[in-house]
Amino acid sequence: MGDDQVGVPGQRGTDGAPHGGPDSGSDGGRVPHVRGFARRAAVSGGTAAASPKARGKALRERVPRSAHQQPALAADRPDAVRAVEESNRDRVPELAPIRAGRMAASPFTFLRGAAGLMAQDLAGTPVTGIAAQLCGDAHAANFGLYGDARGRLVMDLNDFDETVVGPWEWDLKRLATSLVLVGREVGASEDVCRAAAFDTVGAYRRTMRLLARLPALDAWNAIADEELVSHTDARDLLGTLERVSAKARNNTSARFAARSTEAVTDAEGGGRRFVDAPPVLRRVPDAEAAAVAASLGPYLETVSEDRLPLLARYAVHDVAFRVVGTGSVGTRSYVVLLLDHRGEALVLQVKEARPSALLPHLPTAGFAVPDPGHEGRRVVLGQKRIQVVSDILLGWTTVEGRPFQVRQFRNRKGSVDPAALTVDQVDDYGRMTGALLARAHAHSADPRLIAGYCGKNEEFDEAVAAFAVSYADRTTADHADLLTAVRAGRIAAELGV
Repeated sequence: MGDDQVGVPGQRGTDGAPHGGPDSGSDGGRVPHVRGFARRAAVSGGTAAASPKARGKALRERVPRSAHQQPALAADRPDAVRAVEESNRDRVPELAPIRAGRMAASPFTFLRGAAGLMAQDLAGTPVTGIAAQLCGDAHAANFGLYGDARGRLVMDLNDFDETVVGPWEWDLKRLATSLVLVGREVGASEDVCRAAAFDTVGAYRRTMRLLARLPALDAWNAIADEELVSHTDARDLLGTLERVSAKARNNTSARFAARSTEAVTDAEGGGRRFVDAPPVLRRVPDAEAAAVAASLGPYLETVSEDRLPLLARYAVHDVAFRVVGTGSVGTRSYVVLLLDHRGEALVLQVKEARPSALLPHLPTAGFAVPDPGHEGRRVVLGQKRIQVVSDILLGWTTVEGRPFQVRQFRNRKGSVDPAALTVDQVDDYGRMTGALLARAHAHSADPRLIAGYCGKNEEFDEAVAAFAVSYADRTTADHADLLTAVRAGRIAAELGV
């Protein structure tokens, strides 16, 4: 592992304890260096050659920025159908046709379900060795709005099933590729699609340079949501964002419960219960419901202690199984209905946490494969490292031996549907998501390192845009192979669900 890849600053050890206490070294004077903090020499400046920016710039000698245009195609990659079949392993078997049907809808939806396949391809491409906490599935549909603790809307990455410490380039190349596919889906010309990828990378690079110049605390909280549109010059998205925000404010647990539950008579115990809405929502047998409900006890041990009095004001009433998004279809995912003393609902999602699809491919790229201990913990801590503000009820638990993450369901969530963008909006959306991804990576990787590598000119933007077009072509061919297999009956697919 190189000097720039020695873990993610601020991470805790596998036992949950922070890296603390003074080490044997000293920065001089009476105050020793304390592990987990920067050395004093780094604050006072040191030599220019030792600065993070200079070290990032020096990485260009080993990995030229133009090298990132290299197409990704693993020699041992499975064909598209076998990749889908392999990724369905250990998922709920009866949901596999729904997942295949969603991936068959378009090349973009195929990409959404193929994070592992793309990671296998990316593993052979150039990387600088700079580690960041990755989203792991940073495509255009995994950004959105959600409510913070006071009900204000925040925009950020919003899917962390694949999160892992790895090469920052992987997230950015996946995002840029997704913008090319989105552009094609909405009818944009190839020039516009390539420009969208180029603009995505340019926004990432410029935002990283901005963050590198700011004081550390300012950089951590930079680009408040009200500044996002002007920072990324995404004014064509204003109307769309306003509509999504208005919808998100009404997207609450209470609203979901009002549509998806019914009153229970006093003779049956009172309160409310879920109503079957197959194939997306179904009540589960009593034993399964009891196991999920019981898992909320250990979950409480993973939630910040100041949230416990809030949760103690809710009673658990019912449990249902709910099918989730394209990449997660087939994982075990439950919604748990909680009611307070007034009968107002809070719904928690208890979602299975499978090992990251990126994990098997990290060694090929020269990155260590850590032991996550508990996959739900991995997802939750990864999310907290990436987002500016996270769900106050995030936690994890185990249900019948399987790891799960726990979070609020419908806490004012909303998102832009990339497939509903106009041609004129695609590059605006690319710039906005590129900036958000840079902010996310800067929480774990030193922005000065990445900014030093990317530089001031557009060489890196051009290279990744060329890669994105090439990989979008590969994804389109994979999607066509899946469609052929569906039509031939090789793989079962339930379309339109």
